[in-house]
Amino acid sequence: MPGAPRVGDEVPPLEIPITRTLIVAGAIASRDYQDVHHDAELAREKGSPDIFMNILTTNGLVGRYITDHFGPAAVLRKVAIRLGAPNYPGDTMVLTGAVTEVTEVGDDTTVTVRVTGANGIGRHITGTVTVTLPPPETGTPGASGEPASTTTAPPPPGGPS
Repeated sequence: MPGAPRVGDEVPPLEIPITRTLIVAGAIASRDYQDVHHDAELAREKGSPDIFMNILTTNGLVGRYITDHFGPAAVLRKVAIRLGAPNYPGDTMVLTGAVTEVTEVGDDTTVTVRVTGANGIGRHITGTVTVTLPPPETGTPGASGEPASTTTAPPPPGGPS
C-alpha cells in the first residue's frame, strides 16, 4: 500500500465472480455441509432459487480483500460483517471499502475499514474490518530484501570438515 493510511482513503474495488465451484469449495473448506451450499435441488426445496455462498467463505474473501490492499504482513484483528442479499452462482460480488479510523500507538498502526459487498440483487455484506499494520521498515537490516545476517552451522562432531 502506498503511503500511510488516512481516514477517508478508499480501498480499490475487488470484483469476485460467484461460481458454483467457489460456493461449494468454500463450504467444504469451512466444513459447512448444509445442503443449501452444494445441492441446488435441495436448496430449491427449501425456498432458495439455487445454492448460495456461506458466511465463512464471505469472511475469507473480505479478509483477502483487506490483506491484498494492506499487504501480507497485515494482521486481521476483527471482521464484523452482516449478511444481506445471498451470493448465487453466475453473479459477481464487488467489494469496496473506506478507511474510517487510524490509530497509532508506538510502532503499531491499527486501521478500521468499512466494507461493503454488493451483487446483482443488493448488498451481500456490510461491516467493518480492523487490521494491524507492521511498522515501516527504515534502516532495518534486511529491509532491502537482503538477509540481515547469514550464519553457517558448524559441521556435526565427527562429520566432514
